[in-house]
Amino acid sequence: MIEPTAKADLLRYLQDARDALLWKMEGLSEYDVRRPLTPTGTNLLGLVKHLTGVELGYFGDTFGRPFFDQGPPPAWYTEAAEPNADMWATAEESREDIVGLYRRAWKHSGETIGALALDAVGQVPWWPRERRAATLHQVLVRVIADTHRHAGHADVVRELIDGSVGWSKGNDSMPPGDQAARERYHDRLERVAREAQGAPEDGRG
Repeated sequence: MIEPTAKADLLRYLQDARDALLWKMEGLSEYDVRRPLTPTGTNLLGLVKHLTGVELGYFGDTFGRPFFDQGPPPAWYTEAAEPNADMWATAEESREDIVGLYRRAWKHSGETIGALALDAVGQVPWWPRERRAATLHQVLVRVIADTHRHAGHADVVRELIDGSVGWSKGNDSMPPGDQAARERYHDRLERVAREAQGAPEDGRG
């Protein structure tokens, strides 16, 4: 019989999303990991940078365990940073540095999770004062949800870059079929959408 371990279960789901996010950048150029693929600027390296800040904040500052306790934090992590500074990387910020900081954030998060009980209460500094109190369990669920959400963004962004798809390395979670089959499927959905809208199939109306 498998004994359920709440922390282990939560950490497994968090790590699945972390790994998927980094995998989405494999094999891409500096340009492709940075370029915005949506009107709001969503880009792969920016998602990693953002989630680095998420983990450092929720598992560090929230529980009085700041990551940057030996020196000043990077400018993008401060209150003085410009809006969205954590959602993209400057030309001077290397992919290696950002990914390296993300991995160090995992270690710091793991130390916090290992040291505290799930019902330990922290204070989330950026939440409204009347509801800043949160347990480690609540924070873990929040970070898991946020990380999986952004891993989903990364799925779409990577597909837009080069057509690559997949849930994780070695598991594309896609139905059987080659590129031609995918194109036929896409065209079928387009025809159905136009039919439901009552529009001509060729798009003229």
